[in-house]
Amino acid sequence: MTTTESWGLPDSQFWLRGERPSGPVQHDATYGVWNVYGYPEALEVLGDPATYSSDTTRIVPDSSEFAEGSLTRMDPPEHQKLRKLVSHAFTPKVVAGLEPRIAALTGELLDAVDGADRLELVADLAYPLPVIVIAELLGVPASDRGLFKQWVDSLFDRDLRGALTNPSAEQRRELDEVLAQVRNLTDYLGEHVDERRAHPREDLLTKLVEAEVDGERLSRKEITNFANVLLVAGHITTTMLLGNTVLCLDAHPEHAARVRADRSALPATIEESLRFLSPFAAMARVTTRDVELGGQHVPADQLLMVWMAAANRDPRQFANPDVFDPTRDPNPHLAFGRGIHFCVGAPLARLEGRVALNMLLDRFPVLATDPADPPRFRPNPNMTGVRKLPLRTS
Repeated sequence: MTTTESWGLPDSQFWLRGERPSGPVQHDATYGVWNVYGYPEALEVLGDPATYSSDTTRIVPDSSEFAEGSLTRMDPPEHQKLRKLVSHAFTPKVVAGLEPRIAALTGELLDAVDGADRLELVADLAYPLPVIVIAELLGVPASDRGLFKQWVDSLFDRDLRGALTNPSAEQRRELDEVLAQVRNLTDYLGEHVDERRAHPREDLLTKLVEAEVDGERLSRKEITNFANVLLVAGHITTTMLLGNTVLCLDAHPEHAARVRADRSALPATIEESLRFLSPFAAMARVTTRDVELGGQHVPADQLLMVWMAAANRDPRQFANPDVFDPTRDPNPHLAFGRGIHFCVGAPLARLEGRVALNMLLDRFPVLATDPADPPRFRPNPNMTGVRKLPLRTS
């Protein structure tokens, strides 16, 4: 069994095996989508929301109930108006003020496994840390994180590509199950929205309840879908970032030794991990008109999957793209997207990664994978991240 097979990496992520697409833009007739693999082509799509719309509900109507108020599904000018409501909570200055709390939480989580000869990085640190942080920011109980995990895993631990365009009966059933779990999460958040209307607090959920856009308050559905994106995206990127970076260091002991000796090298190591194993591998867009992209004619109203993870391995942009090189400079990866939808939580994810990894390296002189218990990746082809990472600490 190869390493890739033992890790459970999706077969569709061919760039993780050092393979190259035959062209930067390709039509997949099986799933009825256009795959954008090239770096300049991805930049073009992400930088032109008028031509490449984020509102996929026009051709994938099943998810329309969760689109209202969802930042990731919105185009200008509505997108800017809603993004402005939360951008102040994720500025570098505001996020920097969270560092003591992130450090304290990391310490508590590592205390719980101190003295053990092994840990499971995702369950012990990489999942609970960011979900507690974002839950506290929103104002929902972090103690409910077991529920969040159940709902989010149902969404992200499946391959639903065919279910979006031409579903079989089995795929239809799976899609219905996923939508039911998303409903559980939005119903849960809706109860907290109702509570904030009656009893405001000093939290982000209250700010959304009290906010006005063009003189009008947000609807309950807009707030719950908005909060849903913040809760899910606000933790899962960091969860995968932490696991992927530790895995990259384990596979490259020379870089692990360098980071342990010189912690100033850690931020660049995190950035290279984001390029090398990009957590959110793809974003969906819909063409609003006929376009020429990457030498291909793409008609209007076509679904595009922009594979940032593949673009981050494009040799036209990155020298030796299949080499994990934390000294790479510059490193203009697309792991957090680009353009108006650039990840609003990127400063928080980077801070959580830096603080948690520094403390992890301080606490454990040895962090090594176990060949008898290999890492497991999420099976969703749109994501690249470990869902289980057992580590030996001695």
